[in-house]
Amino acid sequence: MKKNPQTQLIHAPRKAPQYVVTVQPPLYRASTIIFDNTDALFNRHWSDDYDYSYGTHGTPTTFTLGDNITQLEGGQYCLLAPSGLSAIHLVNSCFLSQGDEVWVADNMYGPNLEHLRDLEQRYGVKVQVYNPLDVESFQPSNNTKLLWLEAAGSVTLEFPNLKALVKKAQAHHILTALDNTWGAGLAFNAFDFSDDHLSVDITVHALTKYPSGGADILMGSVVTRDQALHHQLYRSHALQGLSVSGDDVAQIQRSLASMHVRYQAQSQSTLSLLDWLKQQPHFSQVLHPADPDNISHTYWQEICQDGNSAGLVSVVFQEKYSLAEVRGFCDALQLFKLGFSWGGPVSLVMLYHIQQMRSLQHSHLHKGILVRFCIGLEDPADLIADLAQALSVLEAKI
Repeated sequence: MKKNPQTQLIHAPRKAPQYVVTVQPPLYRASTIIFDNTDALFNRHWSDDYDYSYGTHGTPTTFTLGDNITQLEGGQYCLLAPSGLSAIHLVNSCFLSQGDEVWVADNMYGPNLEHLRDLEQRYGVKVQVYNPLDVESFQPSNNTKLLWLEAAGSVTLEFPNLKALVKKAQAHHILTALDNTWGAGLAFNAFDFSDDHLSVDITVHALTKYPSGGADILMGSVVTRDQALHHQLYRSHALQGLSVSGDDVAQIQRSLASMHVRYQAQSQSTLSLLDWLKQQPHFSQVLHPADPDNISHTYWQEICQDGNSAGLVSVVFQEKYSLAEVRGFCDALQLFKLGFSWGGPVSLVMLYHIQQMRSLQHSHLHKGILVRFCIGLEDPADLIADLAQALSVLEAKI
């Protein structure tokens, strides 16, 4: 049948072979998926491992990254979301209903707590806060449905008593969800982290951080080992229309090969800075779970047995330094850039009023302005020199 040139441009008469072996997998961009025939259309189900029915449900590109993230974290099923926060929202909206109770660590990621407070105000979900270092502060009720964990916690980096918290949750048949962005599947296996094969039920991972590695892609993942939980999440995922760009997925897939090397390099640089920071009189406290003086060091050590830790370290300035002076220190930094997130090549700095971020009293935290450093891929000696010159600027202005 003769075709108009316009039609031929859409329905090309000749196509190159679609599959060749390459280092990187082919990139699929798709909203519409073409079915071979009506049998292929009707003899499928959304719960199939690879349901090629519409772009939001998955393509070979998104399933490939999902499979790799699953392998990285030790799970069996993975869903991708547009950001780490949207992955968190997926878990909350899937498993929490009116009258349910959720427990969160006092050092949890702030936007997660904000989302849960919104659910509390609008839908009657009850939010309870516990001390991640005190298992007794976690007192679940018959209405408790979900326990959120972070290892290590946001900003102040306490590593929780993960074994005891998971055991207590399991004894009460409570779902456990771990924000695994810090560990990234490399510091420990969240689905098998003890001699007793303890496991969380769900991990959430901001792929924006280490898997991306370039500070230029937003994405999140939700991983589980239980098929029933996965199907619940998958249905909510589909109903919410969550989807990710094939181009963004391909970028993260490309970065995965170097992820372990980058994670270890940033971890080692952070430990180098940790020793130096502890010697500086400007700081009353340096916060990092690998520090033997840290209150949560034992918990970190028993879970992260290979000594891995993310490239984050926080300091608390002596109380004598005002907010304006600490801001001046941050502004004086040259290699450290002022910005949120972490896991990219450029080192970052951010300052916090930590007392305003906590609802419980924590005697182990000193008073003062807290500054968090996110260590990039620069030479640690250059980063130390940058910190030293910024501290000298601080002293010169006093």
